[in-house]
Amino acid sequence: MMHSTPPNSPFSARALARALPLILLLAGAAHAQAPASPSNAQPASAPAAATDKPFPEQTHQHIVVEDTATRIDEVRIGSETKSIDVQPKNGMPAYQVEPKTGERTWKVLGF
Repeated sequence: MMHSTPPNSPFSARALARALPLILLLAGAAHAQAPASPSNAQPASAPAAATDKPFPEQTHQHIVVEDTATRIDEVRIGSETKSIDVQPKNGMPAYQVEPKTGERTWKVLGF
């Protein structure tokens, strides 16, 4: 036994065909205005400048410490030491200190 709907019923095929574009349009608009997921959302307290650059600008420091026996030049970027150069004043050759390991290296054939 088949049930048919009356022609002027709000659920008829003709009424549904007329309403379908409007339903799809409203569904698309609702989806476009849906709030972002928490993993993609930026915190409301983030300053506007932080969104312009992906990484904060780090400070570049050149620190020189000198006494009567040596001169030490240190380069830091942010809080990380990048290089340490030591120049003894007593005629000994200059050397570099590896910041992470403390290993000293000398240039044998410096031109």
